[in-house]
Amino acid sequence: MSADQTADAGREDSRPSRWRSAARATLAPARAFQTSARTPLLQVLKTAAAAVIAWVLCSLIAPNQIPVFGAIAAIIVVQPSVNQSLSRGIERSIGVIVGVVVAYLVSLVFGAPSWLILAAIVLSLLIGWVLRLPQSSTVQVPISAMLVLSIGAQTPGYAVERIIETIIGAVIGVAINWLIVPPLAVQPAHEAVAALGREIASTMDGLAVVLSEQTDEPYRLKLLVEARLLRPMQAKAQKALDAATESLRFNPRRSNLRDQLAADLELQAMLGIVLTRILGMARALNDHFDDTLHQEMSATAIGEELRRAAHDLRLVMEHQELPAGESERAPVEEPALTAPLQTIVPDPAHWILIGSLLEDLRRVREEIVGATPDA
Repeated sequence: MSADQTADAGREDSRPSRWRSAARATLAPARAFQTSARTPLLQVLKTAAAAVIAWVLCSLIAPNQIPVFGAIAAIIVVQPSVNQSLSRGIERSIGVIVGVVVAYLVSLVFGAPSWLILAAIVLSLLIGWVLRLPQSSTVQVPISAMLVLSIGAQTPGYAVERIIETIIGAVIGVAINWLIVPPLAVQPAHEAVAALGREIASTMDGLAVVLSEQTDEPYRLKLLVEARLLRPMQAKAQKALDAATESLRFNPRRSNLRDQLAADLELQAMLGIVLTRILGMARALNDHFDDTLHQEMSATAIGEELRRAAHDLRLVMEHQELPAGESERAPVEEPALTAPLQTIVPDPAHWILIGSLLEDLRRVREEIVGATPDA
């Protein structure tokens, strides 16, 4: 193949990549509004079913009006959890009732001038602020007042029908979300706590290596970074536990999972204390490390104790049936933290670091031994 043919082939191969790059650049603004995960399809189907049922039922009750309020209420009320559905239904109903009352009172006092709708919107927002209503109710108050004044002023009974319609839609939304497979978020929380526990145990093993073996600076820096990344993992696990707690409220399937969630919450609290101490040990090692530390008998003993603590932490997780990592499938049988650590007076160059490590290790040991079965 000649040089010209090679160049032409290279240009032809680069055209699709240029088109792909141009397409990605064009769609980049749209992707900024996309979420990383889709709403579950079941949630979408439940929302659609609630809207259809609310529309049909409200049309039978008030055939002369399009049941917009009922359908909107049903769509808004179907939330990721039953408790959220119930809260959103109450908030929307309160917002509609207050908005209708405001519209009725201002029309009774001022009649129906053209500026009344704007005045009612401002007044509704102020009333929502004074009453400390939730954001969803505060927004709903002026919307309801505006619709009643603009549409219902010429329609007898419009305001009352809209209140009834909204309540019906909200009730249907809550009922659909409660009856059709109410969502649960316990398993993701279970896995998040397990991941946090595994990483804490792994960090303890890494600290033990630094204390008992010769290590280089990149290894120690990597260990410190990994230790600091435990905080975001803790926040993620706590967020998952909060979502799990929310999903169990008013959920008919909650009875079989309450004990598991309670155990996960208790373990999360213990892991938070251990994590704080492990972070302190990692920082202390990074700040006061020298190449002779692994020759210190007390440092070696602390390293061995950290290995035992990691062993027993995995034992705690196995006892609570938390999922283990691929490298931790072997059964863990006996607790290793069977006796307090006995130390000798450290070298004067290391006594501050050793003392700091011992105090953090004492608290770690107390927490893990207290949670270890048959401690």
